[in-house]
This record gives sequence, C-alpha cells and structure tokens, in this order.
Amino acid sequence: MNDSPHSRQAAPTHLERPLWTPVAERAATTRMAAFIAQARYWTGLPLATYAESHAWSIGQPEEFWLAVWDFCEVQGERGAGPVLVNAHQMPGARWFPDARLNFAENLLRDSGNPEALVFWGEDKVRRSLARAELRRQVAQFAAALKGMGIGPGDRVAAYLPNLPETIIAMLAAASIGAVFTSASPDFGVQGVLDRFGQTEPKALIACDGYWYNGKAVDIQPKLAELAPQLPSVQRLILVPYLHDDVDALAANLPKGVSWIRFVAPHAAATEIEFVPLPFDHPLYILYSSGTTGIPKCIVHGAGGTLLQHLKEHQLHTDVREGDRLFYFTTCGWMMWNWLVSGLASGATLLLYDGSPFVAGGRILWDYAQAERMTHFGTSAKYLDALIKTGLKPGETHDLGSLRVMTSTGSPLAPERFDDVYAHIKSDLQLASISGGTDIISCFVLGNPTLPVWRGEIQCKGLGLAVEVWDDEGRSIRGRKGELVCTRPFPSMPVGFWNDPSGKKYRAAYFERFPGVWHHGDFCEVTEHEGLIIHGRSDATLNPGGVRIGTAEIYRQVEKLPEVVESIVIGQDWEGDVRLVLFVKLQDGVDLDDALIARIKRTIRDNATPRHVPAKVLQVIDIPRTKSGKIVELAVRSVVHGQPVKNIEALANPEALASFADRNELRD
Repeated sequence: MNDSPHSRQAAPTHLERPLWTPVAERAATTRMAAFIAQARYWTGLPLATYAESHAWSIGQPEEFWLAVWDFCEVQGERGAGPVLVNAHQMPGARWFPDARLNFAENLLRDSGNPEALVFWGEDKVRRSLARAELRRQVAQFAAALKGMGIGPGDRVAAYLPNLPETIIAMLAAASIGAVFTSASPDFGVQGVLDRFGQTEPKALIACDGYWYNGKAVDIQPKLAELAPQLPSVQRLILVPYLHDDVDALAANLPKGVSWIRFVAPHAAATEIEFVPLPFDHPLYILYSSGTTGIPKCIVHGAGGTLLQHLKEHQLHTDVREGDRLFYFTTCGWMMWNWLVSGLASGATLLLYDGSPFVAGGRILWDYAQAERMTHFGTSAKYLDALIKTGLKPGETHDLGSLRVMTSTGSPLAPERFDDVYAHIKSDLQLASISGGTDIISCFVLGNPTLPVWRGEIQCKGLGLAVEVWDDEGRSIRGRKGELVCTRPFPSMPVGFWNDPSGKKYRAAYFERFPGVWHHGDFCEVTEHEGLIIHGRSDATLNPGGVRIGTAEIYRQVEKLPEVVESIVIGQDWEGDVRLVLFVKLQDGVDLDDALIARIKRTIRDNATPRHVPAKVLQVIDIPRTKSGKIVELAVRSVVHGQPVKNIEALANPEALASFADRNELRD
C-alpha cells in the first residue's frame, strides 16, 4: 500500500546498486531540479549534474546565495551592495551587509496552505493552529513583550516542551528583534542556569509540566528554585499544559504571570510590526552539549539561518507548500530550530512532545498516518530502537503520503538503511544528514534527485565547500579524515556570547587548520560522492596509533539482538590505549563468555582485529545528552577517575555509576 510508480524501489541484496533511485519524472519535478534549471538560465552555465551545480555553488558563492535568495523569495531588502565582503576571511567574511529583513516575517508570510501547526502531546493532547490564528497570537505576544520593554537585542528564553506556544514566543521575539533561546523542561535547574545564566534573558517562558511515557511530570518545584537565581528575568510567563488554568500556580512563582493574563491587555493586537534588521542580527542563542565544561553560547544570525534553512528544506529535502513536516525533537536540540523554519516554505509543522514509544511504540506512526505526514525526521537511535522492538510501520500503517525520511544525531548504520526500506517504506528518499548546533544546519545531507546508497549520506550541501582532510591538511578521498569547510558560508555563527574578541570562537573551529572550519567529525568521501561519518573525531580511538571511529564498532555490536546499545572508549593502559566496550543488553540477558565471544567475533569478522575490544562489560544504561547523543568523553573521564565537568548536560547522569571503579578494568 506504500509503493508508488514514481521511483524504483528495489532493495538489492548486493551493494553495486543503490537502495533507491528517483525515476526521471520524480526527479524532474523536485524543487532541486527547478532551482538548477533556474540557475542555468541565470548563469548561462550548463550545470548538467549535481556535481557541476555544487562546484558552481562554492566557486561562485555570491552568485549562488543570491540565486537562493531569489528562488526562495526571501522577504526583505537585499540592498545595493555586494553579497559578500571579506570573502577570503574565515572567520571575518560578511554576507549581504546592506540587507534588511525580519526572520519572523519570512515564516509568517502569506501561504496557500492555511494550516500552520498540528501538535500531539503523546496520546493526551491534540491541537491545531491555522496560519491566520498563528499570526494573531504572535501579534498579541509581541505586543506584550514590547509592553514590558523588550526590544532588539534583548533575550527571551523558553523552558518549554515542543508546544505551539514555543513557536509563538520565538516568532514574537524575532518580530521585534529580540534574541530567542530555549531549553527543554527535562533539564535540571543547574543545566538551565548554566545556559540562561550566561545569556541573561529579560523574559522566561515556562510550562507547568509535561507528559512523558504516559506520566505527568510537574516542574513547578524546579521553577520555584530556578527563578530567584535568574535576576535578569523581569517576567516568568507560565504556559498551561498539564492544567487548564495556571493563574494560581503562576501567582506563587517569583515574577510569575500566566500566559493568558500576560497577553490579555493586548488582545486587540492583530497586526505585527516586523522590525527590519541587518542580515547578521542575532536571532538565536544555541548551546553546545556542555559535557566538557560549561556550555558554549553560540549566536546565530537571522539571515544566515533563514537562507540556509530555505536551501536545505526546499532543495535538499524537497519541502513544498502544503507539505506536512515532522521532526522528533525537543526544544533543547537544534533540529527544533530547523523544523520551525519549515513555515517559510509554506509547510504545516507537525509537532510532537513526549516519549516516542507510548501506545505500544506506534504513536509516531499513528501520527504519520492521521496527519498525512510527508517528511518524517528522527534520530538514528530512534530507528535502532524501533527495529529492535520488531515494529514494521510499513505493514501496520498507511504511509502513502510519506516521501522523505531524515535521520541525524549519530551515524545511521548501513543495516538501518536496509530496515527502513524493508519495514517502513520502499518508495522513500532516506536522507541521513549531519551538521550541528555550531552551524544550525547541515554540511552533508540528502538530495531528492540522487540515488540513496547503503550506509552513505547522499551529498555535500550546496554552497558548502566540504572536504575531508588528513592530519597534514591534505584533501583525501576513500580514506578517513577530518571534515572541514574551506570557504565561508552564511550560517556560520555570528560569534559566541560574551566573547567580544572572538578568541573562544576561533579556538573552537579554526585552530586545527587556520582559516578553515574544522568541524570535529571523522569521515570519508565515497566513490559515489557521498559521505560516511565515523563518529566525532574527539572520541576517535587510537589503539597502537591507528585511528578508529566509534561508529564502526557500534555498527557491528548493535547488529546482535541481545544488545540494546553500546559505548566504547579508549582506556590508557601500559603506555598505550586499549578498547573497552560497554553494552546495555535486553532485559533478562546476561553477559556471559559465549556472548562476549560472539561480540568480539562479529567485530573482528566485519571490521578488523584492531577494532576488537580488550574488555567487554555490561552496564545498566548508556549516558547521553539531552538531545540523545551518547557521551564517550564523559564515560572515559569516569573510567579514569576524572570528574565529569558538566554533569547537568546529561539526560541520565545516574548511568555513569555503572562505569566507575570497575574491578575488571584493573587488569
């Protein structure tokens, strides 16, 4: 029921053919094809292949990004000046220096699609919001923010689930030039203070609680503890989620007011006065994971974020007006910011908050079917867990509307590519994507006109001069190395908060290879011009001086049905490094000698003898960040008896106890 005649869906047993290839008719009707055809007309260049188009996009960046502005119909004044100044400085290049635009105006522009948002809070709450109603509520909230004295450059913080109110607050802040920053409500008090304490918001928007796995989680005690420690906050605005009426709850919080009472004096506001702002005016402050110290506060500009997201949505992900765009994310992960920008392309955003495994694990697929989802975005870890549950959504749900599935957060194993095409949908563009909070977007991602090869990210992003370098700074192919970007791009951070000299910013990305963005991913370019990410290079293992990506080991270990998840580190040992693998097993399964032998044999047979761990140990759980990424560096610190610098960054810090003082690691 989920196939269509518009693509070849065969999933061959050998590896010489792609898992999916769009037929000519489908490829020709994509936004990518339309853009390249328009670029041919504008430039007079043949641009017959994607490789040629990519070469043009990085060779003529001013021409390319101007074409993106026009093709995606950016609302704003481009200005008469150049598109790019200081083109050879990184950092230091400036894009559209004479432009004026407003991010919120671009997301709230008129659209032929009347529905803006749909929200599911697990199986407890369902809401929808028309674009006209969204504009009205943004107008009211923007007026209320201005009424309390908030203007350009002031910070507005959200400590909220993935609710419609979070988007309303962001758009309201952006419309008046305020800077928006957010954290999900599962963060502890110290984790919030580590973030908002640095950026000093004037307004803090929070909720009374949230649903997770069918249970109500009350965060009022956290708010009562948090509010007095954020002296910059003039108003704490409480959103009702667990309760219909939060007036009494808000009254008990310092500077508290309910959302309804906050906007009530401005109920007559219907028009939004969008403040025209410079291209690089701060829009968002995002935070690094903070597992190696206090989080870095990464400032992203409005114009760069908008242009990059328009390009990624429309060209690389084929988002069109009327599409229904979903990403499973919290407001503490940059994929929330990426998702919200879908409004600028006329898409309906499908929001979800809570556990993805309520309703017997079917909830997200119930959502996909009920709301005619066209784009399903998730993490590689969710797909790992889904397959291990035995669920086969392609057999149990009508996914006829679904065209694109995106996956990020960690490398997507080749076996998961097989599983998606076998058990979810065979007629699907599966786009493994990779970038990060640092660029609020992707370096490498999908392309609806290209084949999907097993285990590979489809392509480098247009306008991004991505290469893989060896340790000497030489570009390499077919071998593993460091992901770099050799030329400026619009979504580079404006800078770090409280880093006026730019010293911390330069140290984060430009010290390893001066003048070149060093991203910290260990990867390789394939013969198909795709990419494979092998993990973070700061977590790369070096036994005997040979670099091994952690993803290479996880791919093999997590094939085994007994293994739920794993994490591997390098333990300093007798003047070298030995690999130690920790495994979380299915309930009722114990790690005996036979299973250890199978794990080691699987790694040896499918990778190399150097990938085989010296020790395999069982743990109760694997520690991860709030956005779901496992934290090898934190585990390594615990194993070596060193402190974890920012334990508040972890979603489950109690898991670290399983790694401490292990007798097995003393011999």
